[in-house]
Amino acid sequence: MDHPPASPPRPVPLGSGTRPIKVMIAAPRGFCAGVDRAIRIVELTIQKYGAPVYVRHEIVHNRFVVDSLRAQGAIFVEELDEVPDGRPVVFSAHGVPKVVTGDAEFRGLDYVDATCPLVSKVHRQAERLIKDGRHILFIGHRGHPEVIGTLGQVPAGTITLIETVADIDALAPSDPDALAFLTQTTLSVDDTAEMIAALQRRFPSIAAPRGEDICYATSNRQTAVKQLSGVCDAIIVLGAPNSSNSVRLVEVAVREGARAILIERAADLNLAWLDGVDTLGITAGASAPELLVRELIDRLHTAFQVDERELDGIVETMTFKLPRSLEAA
Repeated sequence: MDHPPASPPRPVPLGSGTRPIKVMIAAPRGFCAGVDRAIRIVELTIQKYGAPVYVRHEIVHNRFVVDSLRAQGAIFVEELDEVPDGRPVVFSAHGVPKVVTGDAEFRGLDYVDATCPLVSKVHRQAERLIKDGRHILFIGHRGHPEVIGTLGQVPAGTITLIETVADIDALAPSDPDALAFLTQTTLSVDDTAEMIAALQRRFPSIAAPRGEDICYATSNRQTAVKQLSGVCDAIIVLGAPNSSNSVRLVEVAVREGARAILIERAADLNLAWLDGVDTLGITAGASAPELLVRELIDRLHTAFQVDERELDGIVETMTFKLPRSLEAA
């Protein structure tokens, strides 16, 4: 799909040396199917209704993407009451509590739900579990938009957020045999496995989700970072500090023994950080476009003799359908 061209990179100082550096690029990296779909939804909504189109919360957690859509006519707001009557609103890929869609319907707003289908799958599972009379233990990070959206799918008191093994130890459910667990889609695969194991030890009858909740893109990108960590001295992750899946990539790299940092743009890199690095790994979170990877590599070319190669990795073919209301836009 076509996206606006990259904005001109911010001025950066040229490197002082021309020593060789090997650059290994992760595969897969960058945009996932849910992010592609969410961005396209905003673009098509602008095309259908004309600017401005309001977007509740950042459509995805990436400043470059948000700024590109803002330039096309999107206005990003935090709450629905910032959306004027008569203008369409798009809900972000992270999902929203049911009360938000209810408020939009009450006001008669045209809204388009860009929630990632894999997040929506977790929402539907939560509803089914509550109908089955189970209390949900939800593994996630407090305050993350996806977590807020999922907690808001079911009645208060029917779901409990757990963030650590200590939270599991402190649980005192009224009916230990009527529990189920679900997880945020962008967690560390390894950390989540540890949490699930602790839940199953403490509550042997706890119901597991139908299939893996952590999304394919999160899992694949973490696997690719583990591969990078085995052959690289240091790893740069392109992504936003509020992007859960990007932060997890840094954590995975560090756990695997590599030095790692998270940056949003090439200009954010202090070249001194690469002192002593002979082999550098580069990857990008699921909401970071490939343009930012190329921007970073271009900057490295100003400072080093770059030997660039891409690792073999999982080939992703997942695509998601657009909302029916936009199919003819």
